[in-house]
Amino acid sequence: MRGELYLVLTTILAALGWGASKMVVLDVPGELFIGTRFLLASLILLPFCWKRVIKLSKKHLLALSGMGLIMSACLQAWVAAVSITSSLAEGAFIMSLAMLIAPMTAWALFRNRPSKAFWISLPIAILGMMLLTLTNGWTMEVSQLVFLLSSVLASLHFVLNKRILTGSGITPLTSICVQLFVVGVSGLLYTSTQTLPDFEISKTTIFWFTVSTLVATSIRYLTQTLGQFSVKIETASLIMILEPVFTLILSMTWLGESLEMQKLLGCGVIVLSLVTYIRLSNRIK
Repeated sequence: MRGELYLVLTTILAALGWGASKMVVLDVPGELFIGTRFLLASLILLPFCWKRVIKLSKKHLLALSGMGLIMSACLQAWVAAVSITSSLAEGAFIMSLAMLIAPMTAWALFRNRPSKAFWISLPIAILGMMLLTLTNGWTMEVSQLVFLLSSVLASLHFVLNKRILTGSGITPLTSICVQLFVVGVSGLLYTSTQTLPDFEISKTTIFWFTVSTLVATSIRYLTQTLGQFSVKIETASLIMILEPVFTLILSMTWLGESLEMQKLLGCGVIVLSLVTYIRLSNRIK
């Protein structure tokens, strides 16, 4: 039961991270925020795994660095969408589709044909996306498209990361620490090539940056690692669906966002597609 509680806490911290990040990017350029946030988060995790990090082979270090670059691209797209979106909840539900996009990614890259559970769940997910995004005719907002791009990159990271870590002997915490470090460094390098607008850092910004770095990144990944270590993958996947749900609750109660009934229905249909996929994936091939 402790593992399940860790994962529920993870989803709450992740939802908090959405809100905290939105507060930070109101004042700080997103590129700079991602670079500094994830670099500091990796340094916070380093004391827990530094002995394993220094023992990594060059092959494993290069592989993890590659995964970190994909994660960096995913997060840069994500923070760009967060900066311009009018609804964090929409973004969270679109990002949750990465779980369903992943089988198509694995099929395209490695010819791993998706299961029947995937093909049953896919039309439900498409219906949910249509309800969520197509409220003004057959058009999607820029933020929704960028969230979808980030979701595709997240699925790519998931597929490749799983393939690299399987049988490698690399612990999840070691992998996370190295990848977060690469995200931070690459993010700051990318920032150095950009012309940033003038900005001021207030005490409020520092507070939310601390929350997003320490609580929503370092502690969140620690609880996620502890939870996934002791919980079956299908149970963990079901619990992780709570992240966009908590983000929806947070965005409506804390940030004062509102969603039309059609969009709320779309969010519910997306959750239904994910539950369907997870429930059926272990019963049918």
